[in-house]
Amino acid sequence: MKKEKISNNLAGTRLDKALSILLTSTSRSKIQDYIDGGYILVNAKKERSSYKLKEGDEITINDFPNETYDLEAENISLDIVYEDDDLIVINKPKGLVVHPGAGNFSHTLANALKYHSDSLSSLGGEYRPGIVHRLDKDTGGLMIVAKNDEAHSFLANQLSDHTLGRNYYALVLGVISENEGKIIAPIGRDDRYRQKMAVDLKDGKYAETYFKVCERFANATLVDCALKTGRTHQIRVHMNYISHPVIGDPLYGKGNRKLYDDGQLLFAYKIHFIHPRTKKEMEFSVPLPKYFLDVLNSLR
Repeated sequence: MKKEKISNNLAGTRLDKALSILLTSTSRSKIQDYIDGGYILVNAKKERSSYKLKEGDEITINDFPNETYDLEAENISLDIVYEDDDLIVINKPKGLVVHPGAGNFSHTLANALKYHSDSLSSLGGEYRPGIVHRLDKDTGGLMIVAKNDEAHSFLANQLSDHTLGRNYYALVLGVISENEGKIIAPIGRDDRYRQKMAVDLKDGKYAETYFKVCERFANATLVDCALKTGRTHQIRVHMNYISHPVIGDPLYGKGNRKLYDDGQLLFAYKIHFIHPRTKKEMEFSVPLPKYFLDVLNSLR
C-alpha cells in the first residue's frame, strides 16, 4: 500500500487520468478496474474514475491482486531505424510504455519486440527482453534494443561510462537568455511525492545535463539537451530546477501545460554508440514528430 498527496499540478484532473500519470506502467483501463474494485481510494473513500481531484486530496493505492502472466507477443507496428544481428534501433512513439509493470501486461514495446524477433537479450529479465535503456511513456524517440546478451552487456557498459550519447529536443517554458549551459545537480526521489524525482543536494546521485538554445519564442525556448548521466526524469527535473520546465509535463513545473497538455514535449532525436561487434561508432537521428512540430509552428 502507498499514499499520494495531490499537488497543485494535478488539481482538477480526473482520478483515472491522474493515476495514469502516477502509475506510468499501468493502463488507464486497468486503473479504472482497480478504482471500481476499491483498490484505490480518495481520502479513504471509494470514488468514481471521473472524480475531479482537489489539491491536498490523499490517494491510497492498495496492493493490486497478484496476477502472474507470460509476456505475450503482440503485432504492434514498430518504426525500426536500423537492425542487424546484434541490435535494433527503434524510434519509439509517444504514448507507448516500454515494458510491463504492475497491472499492465500488454500493449508495451516489450510485447511488440517479442513479436518482431525471436532473438532478444535476456539480461533485462523476462518482461524486459532486449531493453538496454528506457524512455518515459510520453517521451518519444530513439532507443537501442539488444538481440543477444553480449551486445546487451557491451551497450550497458557504454551507458555507465557515458560513451553511449543521447540528444533530446525539449520545448521549455520561458525564454533562456544564455545560448548554452550546463546543469550539474544531484537527483533523488522526491520525499513528498514518490512518483517524482527532485534535485537532492544531500542524498541525490550526480547528474549532469548540457543544453544549447535552438530557437526562442515569446515565452518558450527550444533547446537541444545532451545527457552526460542518465538519471530518471533527468532533463525534466533539471530544466524545472532552473525555472524552465518542459512544456506539457504533468509532473514538473507550474504553468507549463497551457500551450500543450498531452505529455512533455521532449523527444530523443539522436543517439550514438560503439557497435558491440564491429567496434565502429554509429550515429542515428530522426526528425521531430508532427505533434511537436505543430506546437513549434504555432509559436512561429
